[in-house]
Amino acid sequence: MEYTKGADFEPKHVDRKLLYTSLEERIKYLHQFLDFNSSDIEALMTGTKYIKQLIPAVVNLVYKKILQFDITSRAFHTRTTVDETEPEEDYLNEESPKITRRKMFLRWYLTRLCQDPTTMDFWRYLNKVGMMHSGQVRMSPLNVEYIHIGACLGYIQDIWIEAMMSHPHLSLRRKIALVRAVNKVLWIQNDLFARYHSSDGEEFTDQMSDFDYNVGQEGYLGDKRVLGGSTRDDDAESIAPSINSTAPSVDSAAQSTIGASSMRSVCPFAEMGKSNSTETKIWAN
Repeated sequence: MEYTKGADFEPKHVDRKLLYTSLEERIKYLHQFLDFNSSDIEALMTGTKYIKQLIPAVVNLVYKKILQFDITSRAFHTRTTVDETEPEEDYLNEESPKITRRKMFLRWYLTRLCQDPTTMDFWRYLNKVGMMHSGQVRMSPLNVEYIHIGACLGYIQDIWIEAMMSHPHLSLRRKIALVRAVNKVLWIQNDLFARYHSSDGEEFTDQMSDFDYNVGQEGYLGDKRVLGGSTRDDDAESIAPSINSTAPSVDSAAQSTIGASSMRSVCPFAEMGKSNSTETKIWAN
């Protein structure tokens, strides 16, 4: 990338209004800024089988993580992370029928990410997922606050990077290409979540067109079926937080030199070094 240009250099114009009123223009801008190009598309298309191999493990790790916290687990009872009222029934576990069903939708979503990114339907679907978690869908709204969505995508990204970079057979060149391509897609998805949780561009709300298409039943984009889905109202697409990120362990020799008084730190992360570290053995089997 060149950082200096001649005196006559003019930056590429971006129409701010179109970023908020045209999904195509928003996606085009993100592609250009992130350098999402033919090399990324080739990496995604040739690496589909490796992405699909990870889906079952990612789904289980994501829901294990979500259910660890009451604020995210409670959303399966209330369909919102805003309401802090304790559910009348017991919290759900990984074997609960509702969670089993949610896992199925997350598997569909991750499988959808393996489809053709050269079509606008691919990006419209990602935009639909962003809208469906914002509470703006009229039928059985689901409102997940952005902090949890961002944490979820970060968690998925962490699982993905570890799994791909530790793949036992892929060359380093292919690992890097695939990680870069998937991360760009995840960051565009992140933007399409943030779009519906941010006040940026709100002066154009009444002029939105492509963003404000019909969001109907699960598995459909408008009238077009994009995934095998259900017509039940309580099946709005759900995407959860990401994998078990564990803090780095503290070297025992270095730890022994720390005085007892300094160990009683008020820092909220002071205890993190004491936790047992675990690894994500994605390719163990």
